[in-house]
Amino acid sequence: MDYKLHIAQKLKIEGVSSDEIYQALSLPPNSEMGDYALPCFKFAKVLRMSPVVIAEKLAASFETDETVSNVSSINGYVNFKVNKTSLAAGVIGKILDEGEKYGSSDIGAGKTICIDYSSVNIAKPFHIGHLSTTVIGGSLYKIFKFLGYNVVGINHLGDYGTQFGKLIAAYKHWGDKDEVQKGGIHAINDLYVRFNNEADAEMEKEAREYFRLIECGDKEANELFDWFKQLTLDYVKTIYEKLDITFDSYAGERFYTDKMQPVIEELQDKGLLTESEGAKIVDLEKYGMPPCLILRSDGASLYATRDLAAAVYRKKTYDFYKCLYVVAYQQNLHFKQVFKVLELMGKEWAKDLVHVAYGMVSLEDGAMSTRKGKVVWLEDVISKCVEKAYQIINEKNETLENKKEIADIVGVGAVIFGALYNSKIKDIVFSYDKVLSFEGETSVYVQYTCARANSVLIKSGSEWIFPEGYTPNALESEVIKVLETFPATVSAAADKYEPSYIARYAVDLAQKFNKFYIDCKILTAEGDSKNFRLALTAATLRTLKNALKLLGIGVPEKM
Repeated sequence: MDYKLHIAQKLKIEGVSSDEIYQALSLPPNSEMGDYALPCFKFAKVLRMSPVVIAEKLAASFETDETVSNVSSINGYVNFKVNKTSLAAGVIGKILDEGEKYGSSDIGAGKTICIDYSSVNIAKPFHIGHLSTTVIGGSLYKIFKFLGYNVVGINHLGDYGTQFGKLIAAYKHWGDKDEVQKGGIHAINDLYVRFNNEADAEMEKEAREYFRLIECGDKEANELFDWFKQLTLDYVKTIYEKLDITFDSYAGERFYTDKMQPVIEELQDKGLLTESEGAKIVDLEKYGMPPCLILRSDGASLYATRDLAAAVYRKKTYDFYKCLYVVAYQQNLHFKQVFKVLELMGKEWAKDLVHVAYGMVSLEDGAMSTRKGKVVWLEDVISKCVEKAYQIINEKNETLENKKEIADIVGVGAVIFGALYNSKIKDIVFSYDKVLSFEGETSVYVQYTCARANSVLIKSGSEWIFPEGYTPNALESEVIKVLETFPATVSAAADKYEPSYIARYAVDLAQKFNKFYIDCKILTAEGDSKNFRLALTAATLRTLKNALKLLGIGVPEKM
């Protein structure tokens, strides 16, 4: 039973829907006040009375039942106490029955959500700046799947532009096929860097010619380009596998080469395209934005041109309910312009395009680069986290089996969680020591809690039966109340495009469980108390696993 929903549906507030009431219900800071609280401040304007009076009237009119045993009001809040016996049986029973599906729903059935994320550049390795788009998009992919949506993960590859002419020119001058094949993406990146450092005017001319040949379909130029692209994908897929990231499409910028012209013609036909200093633009001054550049004076397309074509193609191909772009906040203006142009074109679905903006990632020294100016590669960050995780685990439990496999799960999880714990828009300062701490707000702490719960269940050594009619104590009730909010937390994370809601939920649940674990006997308890506490432990373990899975984080059985 969803106890918040039960309360929300019984409350009647003029001009306010049950869903709004449901979203407003929260856990009070002091559990003695109640199990759920409804702040009435946001209803004051609608009802034209003070929050205190609203709370008093709602409390007086609410009829208690076998689910809600007591209702009171204080300082503009309505506090609800539920029947703890009923709550415990309902929540734990639901979790144990639903297992891996606990927290899921079919609310998205029949709806498609496209998520454009990670979007790597051909011939360039992942650096730490790619972490956020990759893990935020990856988590949203899992969250929306969990809620029943058909999700299309799109890697909008950066595979178009004169830089690829430069790469071919560099390869022609300095490259060796066997060395490049062996060195992979780092070898081709080195060639690109060398070109930028050493190229003269003649080589720059060669580069422009090679890019022209790619566009014209030249066999040799495209074979080289496709080889560089495959080397890139082979590399990034190893990173994606580590991070549990899934894509359904790798259609990048180049894919839209033949799809831009119809969009340009439509802009022209609708009188939206004007000329400015030889370039073609859509004037957005009246909307408080600079013009959206569609074609340069030399006729070349731009990011906006290709993004317009991509949006039209995605709507036609997938008929999406929403299309999300997980891209850094520096591109806020770009997406506002693209979305506005589509709206001006009469695309009613432009309102369904969402820029999921996020902050930047830096290391503790405040930089994303080393003192030599080289980029900090994401693979190196992951490797260092795994290595440090192994050292910590070895120090804590030298006799632990499969330490390397466990360190891999812990280290990779720490990297993901470090990027997902705070609100996505916040800039992140990545600290190896902080993300690998066994104490505090980390995935390691949550994983260790899971290992602790798993150990208890293994040691119990026998089947246990959930005791009917058991009334939990205060600490047990605290865990149950957090367990009950997991489905609502998943829904809120989807509504706000915020995986951090789930990350913070996992830490909160782990903290509540560990307080219960320390203060309440489990294995040495007797009768109904033992059975109930084992059931509570199993429900907590299941819910924590579900939460971490939605973030892309694994759970070792032992630590």
